Amino acid sequence: METVDDPRVTDFVGLTDVALRSRSEPELGLYMAESEKVVRRALDAGHTPRALLLSDRWVGPMADLVRDVHARGGEILVGSEPTLQAITGFNVHRGVVASMARPALPSVADLLAGARRVVVLEDVVDHTNVGAIFRSAAGIGADAVLVSPRCADPLYRRSVRVSMGTVFQVPWTRIAPWPGGLDAVRAAGFTVAALALTDDAVDLDVLEADPPQRLALVLGTEGDGLSAGAVGAADLAVRIPMAGGVDSLNVAAAAAVALWAVRVRD
Repeated sequence: METVDDPRVTDFVGLTDVALRSRSEPELGLYMAESEKVVRRALDAGHTPRALLLSDRWVGPMADLVRDVHARGGEILVGSEPTLQAITGFNVHRGVVASMARPALPSVADLLAGARRVVVLEDVVDHTNVGAIFRSAAGIGADAVLVSPRCADPLYRRSVRVSMGTVFQVPWTRIAPWPGGLDAVRAAGFTVAALALTDDAVDLDVLEADPPQRLALVLGTEGDGLSAGAVGAADLAVRIPMAGGVDSLNVAAAAAVALWAVRVRD
């Protein structure tokens, strides 16, 4: 592969164009996995590779990965580092990028069945925050993540990278309508707790002291936080006690703190 005009590299063209990729990747039924570790986690999750793009100097060191992708039907595309940068729009410093077939999303009902701790994200638009929240969900032990229709794509390249591939191990799906879809969460037996700075919000310590058996934590978009509709659809509002004149944490940090406080301990 010596040219960016090679039709086999179409999946990888313009990876830095967030607006274009966020729209086109779901439409084309694909997502991108960057770095050997993330690609391996995608394969371990049973996802199907479309193609593997790597620089010529990584063919030897990543021989096992190349064989695995090829064995699963993925095309192997090798080029020089300048060629890869011209195709993708950035320096593929992690050595490899794979295009993967996007798996079908489960229903909300299937996702909630058997779950005890669920994270719900309303309109979190920063892919880095989405990825960080998935990593916390995986590491602390949330069973599932629900994302609103306007939330950033958990399978966008930056989300996947920041999550270190944990978006492949935490089940997730989109919830609609919003916020009316929270009724289905409550009907499944969950207490719905909105993290919000309302006058009637209880401290997280109260929820930690006596957490419900099944709990859904709802977190809102950067800056504005949860909408009034989402807060109104919840059973209660919860705030993280703060010090130093700070009113709240970044949404990804708040998710980690709240998940740790209400983690299942038996």
